Amino acid sequence: MQYRGVVLDVDGTVVRGDEAIPGALDGLAVIDSFGLDRLFVSNNPTKAPPAYEERLRTAGIEATADEIVTSGTTTTVYLAATHPGARTFCIGESGIRDQLREAGLELVGAGDEPEVVVVGIDRTFDYDDLRDAYLALRNGAKFYGTDPDIIIPTADGDIPGSGAIIRAVAGVAGREPDAVLGKPSPVAQQIVLERLGLPPEDVLVVGDRLDTDIAFGLDAGMGTALVRTGVTDDDALAASEFEPDYVLDHLGEIGRILSR
Repeated sequence: MQYRGVVLDVDGTVVRGDEAIPGALDGLAVIDSFGLDRLFVSNNPTKAPPAYEERLRTAGIEATADEIVTSGTTTTVYLAATHPGARTFCIGESGIRDQLREAGLELVGAGDEPEVVVVGIDRTFDYDDLRDAYLALRNGAKFYGTDPDIIIPTADGDIPGSGAIIRAVAGVAGREPDAVLGKPSPVAQQIVLERLGLPPEDVLVVGDRLDTDIAFGLDAGMGTALVRTGVTDDDALAASEFEPDYVLDHLGEIGRILSR
């Protein structure tokens, strides 16, 4: 199969913290040598694409903001289209909050009759946030999550991610989100394919997580490659319902897929 584009997960696939994962720079050089279009697609909503550009540059990876899509991107694009200007209560960090404001959504407190509740990772999340989200949802607000990742890899080890906070809010509210908008959602699939301008069968997805990266690619009809540098071990791979087309020890081995 001759791919024309590649979708690269970020944390656990290309970088861990602010350092490139061994093999990642070699793999990116191979992708470049094959002339593939690329997008870095992350389920981390804490940084907007320009901040991700800086983070990747720190790790020795030259990428532009136009090559980066985050779950903050997909959430913002979707809400701006479906709830333009809506009063929005957001549990999330500055990256997602700034993007929502820039897209014309009005960020409000729980007492200001929010029409929409958005929940993502927030490392200052507390009881008051949980109470306020519950009150807004009880009063009829729509409920959206940025991404489903319960655990995310960092330089200091795995930590709770957006999915953990979304589950806490869903549990107290007694309802599931109306949509979770990062990978593997149809919203994310559409945005990524539109950015690449390619049919799905011409795109290879590379990531470390079966239930987001690999599920994302499989559901959209893209090729899929799992790397072992993130959260997935052999036991998880054997037990998963999501079977990638390829399994690589690290991104540096991507040449054996592209040269087929």
